[in-house]
Amino acid sequence: MDVKTALANLRALGSEAMRTSNARKDAGDNQFGVKLGDIRALAKRIKTDHALGLALWDTGNIDARYLALLILRPKDLSEAEVDRMVRTNSYPPLADWLNSYIVKKHPAKETLRLRWLDDPHPMAARSGWSVTTESVTKSAETLDIPALLDRLEAEMPTAAPEAQWTMNMALAYIGINLPEHRDRALKIGEDLGIYRDFPVSKGCTSPFAPIWIAEMVSRQS
Repeated sequence: MDVKTALANLRALGSEAMRTSNARKDAGDNQFGVKLGDIRALAKRIKTDHALGLALWDTGNIDARYLALLILRPKDLSEAEVDRMVRTNSYPPLADWLNSYIVKKHPAKETLRLRWLDDPHPMAARSGWSVTTESVTKSAETLDIPALLDRLEAEMPTAAPEAQWTMNMALAYIGINLPEHRDRALKIGEDLGIYRDFPVSKGCTSPFAPIWIAEMVSRQS
């Protein structure tokens, strides 16, 4: 499948309702409004196609970029290409797919993580803290957790919203997964109050770290 055909397929799958929903999340106008399930189905038809994935990403179209992430080969991307993808996206839901499907599967993710944690670019920082959260859950022994908590306490209040979201995730997962650091994570979350009044849909867990930590720890009991 070439780019033109892939875009035509996506356009046919789009709907005004989805475009409106995406627009409320700041997706912009370069989108067709395709349901993620339909994008996944199209990706299964295409299978892995690295060249097509790169071309689709470069269109800037939100739906094409979602599709690209499903058909790219992460290991075939250079560090510079991954960094460019992170910086050329401004849509947070797409950033989360990018982190899950590309960044966390890339062999240089630790090098990128360390670089991004000190990067002022909001999406680079979002990715850096996203990978840090994964490290908290899978390899916490490699991290300086007290130093991370120091940074979260000092930097979260003034962080860009894009980065603040994954910083808060890191704080919550420290509290959930590392009992020896739980009290401090709870105190930081309570003192900062970030996402305390965040609207939560029925059945969902609040992103306010103290509530999130308490709920997840209770499920472990």
